[in-house]
Amino acid sequence: MKIMLVVPNARKWPLTIPGVEVVSARKYITEPVFSRLSGVRVFNLCHVHRYQSTGYYVSLLAEARQHKPVPNITTLRDLQTPAMIRMTHAELQELIQKSLDSIKSDRFTLSVYFGKNLAKRYDRLSRELFNRFHAHFLRAEFIRTNKTWTLQNVNTISIQEVPDGHHRFVEKVAGQYFAGAGYRNRKRQFSRYSLAILHRPDEVNAPSNARALKKFVRAGQKQGLDVELITKDDFGRIAEFDALFLRETTSAADYTFRFARYAEANGCVVIDDAQSIVRCANKVYLSEMLAHGRIRTPRTMIVHKDNVDLVVHEIGLPCVLKQPDSSFSAGVKRATTAEELQSYAQMMLDRSELIIAQEFLPTEFDWRVGVLNDRALYACRYYMARGHWQIIHRDSHGRQREGRGDTLPLDQVPAAAVKLALKATRPIGRGLYGVDIKQVRDRFYVIEVNDNPNIDAGVEDKIRGDALYAEVMQVFLTRIEASKAISQRTSLS
Repeated sequence: MKIMLVVPNARKWPLTIPGVEVVSARKYITEPVFSRLSGVRVFNLCHVHRYQSTGYYVSLLAEARQHKPVPNITTLRDLQTPAMIRMTHAELQELIQKSLDSIKSDRFTLSVYFGKNLAKRYDRLSRELFNRFHAHFLRAEFIRTNKTWTLQNVNTISIQEVPDGHHRFVEKVAGQYFAGAGYRNRKRQFSRYSLAILHRPDEVNAPSNARALKKFVRAGQKQGLDVELITKDDFGRIAEFDALFLRETTSAADYTFRFARYAEANGCVVIDDAQSIVRCANKVYLSEMLAHGRIRTPRTMIVHKDNVDLVVHEIGLPCVLKQPDSSFSAGVKRATTAEELQSYAQMMLDRSELIIAQEFLPTEFDWRVGVLNDRALYACRYYMARGHWQIIHRDSHGRQREGRGDTLPLDQVPAAAVKLALKATRPIGRGLYGVDIKQVRDRFYVIEVNDNPNIDAGVEDKIRGDALYAEVMQVFLTRIEASKAISQRTSLS
C-alpha cells in the first residue's frame, strides 16, 4: 500500500522521508488521476484552519476515495469542537498537571510531531493528545489559572509552521513511524484487508489467552487478512485498519469504548461494536431489555434508595445484589440477611443511582453459550469455585481461584438453552456475546449477556479447535467485503 503525504506545497517540502510520496494539496483535490488510485493511504499534513478549506477537502475527498485519510473528517470536527477539547482536558487533567508542573510561565505551547515532542518529558502527554486527535502535526495550547493548567486549544499545523530547528527531529520520528507502517505494508502485499486485535498483555482476566490470540492471527492470515495485535498505545493507528477486534475487557467508561467509536467513525468493522459495549456493560439496561422481551430470568428488581426495603418482599432471601457495571464476579454480593442486604445495597447505591437485586438460584454450574452473528459458536459449563457460590472466588487479599470449565459439542447442549441464548442476544446486535444461563431442573434462566466473552485456547475451543477461530475471522472477512461494496456503490452513485 502506497503512503502519500499531502502537503500545502510539495515544492517547498523541506524533509526527506524514505518510502513516501509527497503531493501538493491542490493537486490531490483537483487532478482526476488521484480519484482513480487505489491502495493508497493519505496522510494530510495541511493546516486545516476552517471548514471547507483546502486541507479540509484533502481529508474529505480521501474518505470518498477510500484512501483512509489521517486525520479523517471526524477528527477535524473534533479539533474544532470546544466540547471535545473540554472532554480531553477532563480525561487528561492529572497527566497535564504532572507534565507541566515545572513550567514557570502561565502559558505553554506543546508541539506534537507523530505523537512525540522534542523534550522526552512530554512524550506521554504528546502520545495521549495524538491518540485523541489523530493528526501528525499538532499544536496544543495550555494556560495556567490559580496554579491549575487547562488545555485551551488543539489544532493542526503545516510544515511551514514547524520551526527550522525542529526539522531534523521531525524527519527522525516520521522515518520511524513510516518504517513501522512500511513493514506492515510489505507484509500486506498478499493480504486484501487488515484487522487489528486490541489486547492488554498484562491483563489478569483477559478474554483470550496468548495461545488463543495466536490462533486468531493464524486463522485470519489463512483467509487473506493481515492481522496485527495492538495495545491502547496504538489508538492513533486505528485508521490504518479495515476491522477491529476487541480482546480485552471492555467498558463504556474507558479507552476500549473510544477505540470502538473511533474505529466505527473510520468505517472499520468492529467487534465489539460500541452499541454492544454500552448495552452489555450495564445490568440495569439488560434487566429492562430482558423483561421487555419476555425472556426468562430469575426474579429481578431494579433497586434505588426509595425501594430497598421492598427487596426482601419482592425477591426474598438470600438474594444477589449487582453493581450495574460489574464483571468477572466482582461487584456482586449475596445477601443472606436483611442487615446484609441493607449494608451491601447502601454501599452500591453510593456509586450508582440504580442497582440490581436478583433471586439466588444455587446451581453446580452455569451454562455459557457463545453467540456470534446470531449463531451459537460454542457452549461451556463453568462450575462454581470449590466451596463458593460464584465461578470466581476472591479472598480478602485479592487472590482469586476459579471453578473448572468444560466445553460440549453444541448438539449435546440442551436445545432450550441455545434457543434462549439466541433470543437474548437479538435485541442487542449481531456481535460476539456470551450468554450466562442457569438450569434448574428442566427450566433455563438468563443471568446476563456479556459482550467480549472468553475465547481461550484449551477451554472454549476444546471441541471445535481451529474451526472456531476460522468462523470468527470469516465473519470479519464477510463484513469487511460487504462494507467495501456498500462504500463503492455509494461513491459511484
